[in-house]
Amino acid sequence: MNVDAIRNFCLAFPRATENLQWGDNLCFKIGGKIFVILGLDDSRLCFKCAPEKFAELIERENIRPAPYVGRYKWVMQDRLDALPSDELKELIRQSYDMVAAKVPRLKSGKSKSRKKKPSGRRKKSRHDT
Repeated sequence: MNVDAIRNFCLAFPRATENLQWGDNLCFKIGGKIFVILGLDDSRLCFKCAPEKFAELIERENIRPAPYVGRYKWVMQDRLDALPSDELKELIRQSYDMVAAKVPRLKSGKSKSRKKKPSGRRKKSRHDT
């Protein structure tokens, strides 16, 4: 898969957004949480995976634990063609699902802000005696 194909695939997920961060890294997010990082200049790809899949993937050529987040089971592909397209799509889908599961759900029709309810009692002012 090339950069455009990965970008289109990631943006097809519900509520997925993209943001350019850390120089040339295109980050794909759900609810503000990253599920894929795509390097534009160096053509590298990072994503979260299940622990058993992580162990399998880092044994392959051109795939290693991602810097800083490898301990959280993120892998980095040093080349975009390190995995076949079908397998990569499935791994990206799994990354999205794992990250989306941790995003708080917004309740429809309700505001996120909390307003104090009036107590029914009026505060005394300095004019009251």
